[in-house]
Amino acid sequence: MTLDVAKNVLKIEADAIMEIYKSLDENFVKAVDLLYSCKGKVVITGIGKSGIICRKIAATMSSTGTPAIFMHPTEAIHGDLGVITEGDVVIAVSYSGETEEILELAEVLKRLGIPLISMTGNSESSLSSISDINLSIKISREACPMNLAPTASTTATLALGDALSMALLIRKGFKEEDFALRHPGGSLGKKLMKIKDLMHTGEKVPKVYLNTNMKEVIYEMSKKGFGITAVVDNEEKLKGVISDGDLRRLLQKDELLLKKNAGECMKENPITIDEESLASEALKIFEEKKITSLFIKDSKEKLKGIIHLHDLWRVKLF
Repeated sequence: MTLDVAKNVLKIEADAIMEIYKSLDENFVKAVDLLYSCKGKVVITGIGKSGIICRKIAATMSSTGTPAIFMHPTEAIHGDLGVITEGDVVIAVSYSGETEEILELAEVLKRLGIPLISMTGNSESSLSSISDINLSIKISREACPMNLAPTASTTATLALGDALSMALLIRKGFKEEDFALRHPGGSLGKKLMKIKDLMHTGEKVPKVYLNTNMKEVIYEMSKKGFGITAVVDNEEKLKGVISDGDLRRLLQKDELLLKKNAGECMKENPITIDEESLASEALKIFEEKKITSLFIKDSKEKLKGIIHLHDLWRVKLF
């Protein structure tokens, strides 16, 4: 019995989304055009369960390249209307299209010349009529057995909000790195971090030249603390590397090691990574190659930086 109820609810809500899917028309395209051209922010408003859905739509838009906030309509008409400024676009959600507070707010918005997009279940409602663009969220029935509690209607509204957000994301050319910038503290942001966001540059990079004697090489490695150093030519191009492990192996085989230079002792063709690569790619290389550092070079082979396994650990990438 319980499973039957659950399955019925999910089916009704899935059917509600399909109803919205089938009702999409040119008004949706017009809404996306208006939101895309918005010079300010998107202000989303609604009351009760719809208000909760509005908050989520605003959060989704904000995290995907469209600045958006939620505004409670009652608070708006009692002083908070100042948050809306020229260049903004308002999205108002009311299934009946007759919510008193939203209608009062809509009248003020029209006087201010603020574009209004409405989401309603009745295209003939007062809110639909006063809006610049109306998007239908009309469904056959709620998932509530009494057909009263907002369930399927709020699910359909949320899905339509997601559709608007994703259409805008694509229209704006929003990319992975943009998403990462807006999620610096979350797991998604960490997964999308790039090498350039974590790498060490400038004086922090362990570096010696081809003709640097091995005593100075050891000093540079100890000073910078990465357990490795890059070996570059006079044009700063990366030619090789020398690691702590390399030093130990060389000392066992060559008693005259300290009289040689870096060019004679370095390991050529070191593994490198591009600064535009994801940090997760570096982690994969560290694990596969059993190494702890990677150097970064530019398109001209010049040394740019270094990233260490600890840098990934520091941001809790693993």
